[in-house]
Amino acid sequence: MRVCEQLEPKRVFAYFEDICRIPHGSGNTKAISDYCVSFAKEHHLKWMQDESNNVIIFKDGSKGYETAEPVIIQGHMDMVCEKENGVEIDFEKDGLNLYIDGDFLKAEGTTLGGDDGIALAYALAILEDDALPHPPLEVVLTVDEEIGLLGAESIDLSMLKGRKLLNIDSDEEGIFLTSCAGGLRADCRIPVSRVEAEGIAYEIQAAGLKGGHSGSEISKERGNAIMLLGRVLYAVRQEIPFALADISGGLKDNAIPREAAAAILLPPETDPRKLQEKIASLNETLKHEYQASDSEIQISCKKTERRNAKAVNETSLTKILFMLCSMPWGVQHMSTEIEGLVETSLNPGIMTLEDDAFQLCFSVRSSVTSRKYDLTERLAFITEFLGGEVETHGDYPAWEYQAVSPMRKLMAETYEDLFQEPPKLQAIHAGLECGIFSGKLEGLDCISFGPDNYDIHTPQERLSISSTQKVWKLLLEFLKRSN
Repeated sequence: MRVCEQLEPKRVFAYFEDICRIPHGSGNTKAISDYCVSFAKEHHLKWMQDESNNVIIFKDGSKGYETAEPVIIQGHMDMVCEKENGVEIDFEKDGLNLYIDGDFLKAEGTTLGGDDGIALAYALAILEDDALPHPPLEVVLTVDEEIGLLGAESIDLSMLKGRKLLNIDSDEEGIFLTSCAGGLRADCRIPVSRVEAEGIAYEIQAAGLKGGHSGSEISKERGNAIMLLGRVLYAVRQEIPFALADISGGLKDNAIPREAAAAILLPPETDPRKLQEKIASLNETLKHEYQASDSEIQISCKKTERRNAKAVNETSLTKILFMLCSMPWGVQHMSTEIEGLVETSLNPGIMTLEDDAFQLCFSVRSSVTSRKYDLTERLAFITEFLGGEVETHGDYPAWEYQAVSPMRKLMAETYEDLFQEPPKLQAIHAGLECGIFSGKLEGLDCISFGPDNYDIHTPQERLSISSTQKVWKLLLEFLKRSN
């Protein structure tokens, strides 16, 4: 028996469950792209698949809507793959294990991929049903949104006739997004040298953090495991010498890292109790600082078996700690025009130490283009000062607010008629593909919306079943009125 078999709307959840069975993390989208093409072929719909695996599916308007202006339905195929410690899953090969918990659909120990699998499920369910009234539809399904909106950047939209775009990629039902920040990824890399070292081996870990989406949840002042570990190591080194054999943390540049760990070697003459006491003191300090935003934070250390290793030399260790303690992170500017909106931020999401290099990967966001580049240049200045270099990827523009939007007006009216309350109109700090599409399609009218989906980009992600039902009703009624 399928997990979602009893859920309504049946076909939406049936497609969502199919999607969850197909591995579709960013950079691994061929299978999910081919699934969408197979769907189009099965239903005798015109389709296009490009070299990047983006897919466009076309459907003529239903009876009475043949000459109506086309509507573009848009979402992305890739998901952020995060898992809890101890969960055995190969995201390149394995599907997700779904389960229902009250009003929520979840995945066991992993992200759910409601961001943005639910957009695909809605789109396929609409395309499948020949009884639904709707204008001509142009369904645009992109790849690698989560790693820099790469699919939206590469896709050719010249064949599209529609200038009304429904982006189903926001996670608060009843809130319609009208603009978003631009962003890029910056990989900051410095060279390191290694020497033979020996001593008492310990692992120091920052764990228990909530993490979350580095755009929509960056304002919640949650701890960043990478930067907190850097702070801990710097504080330890002021009192206790050590050699650094390894350090790592985070999985995705656009997810606030929940865990980070360092392997160190203490000189044989060091009293281990001194390290334990220092870590305990730092743990209490950070618990106090983050008691409201990240109360489960845990700084710990444990003895390990290794007694000798290739460790970075003293100069390299100093540079690594300088980088971790000096790089900006978190919220940098709040909007002066929209109360409560983050304007500029950055998130160090991935930290790695290789044989000859240390690297921090940042997601940089801003709704002010000049500040996005200024922040990137600050990262480059520090990195180059340490003898390294910065590579940027996935630079995408902000989506600017449009004062006049007939589609937004119709969508708001439809929502209020259905649910007897007006929707909220908001800007968002996270990146959306609407900015890129607006640059490619002159005169495009966009809106972004979606059902309630909580704690995205974390293993606690959960999709509201009742909210999914409401957004389905909204979609169908909007298309019905688009004549």
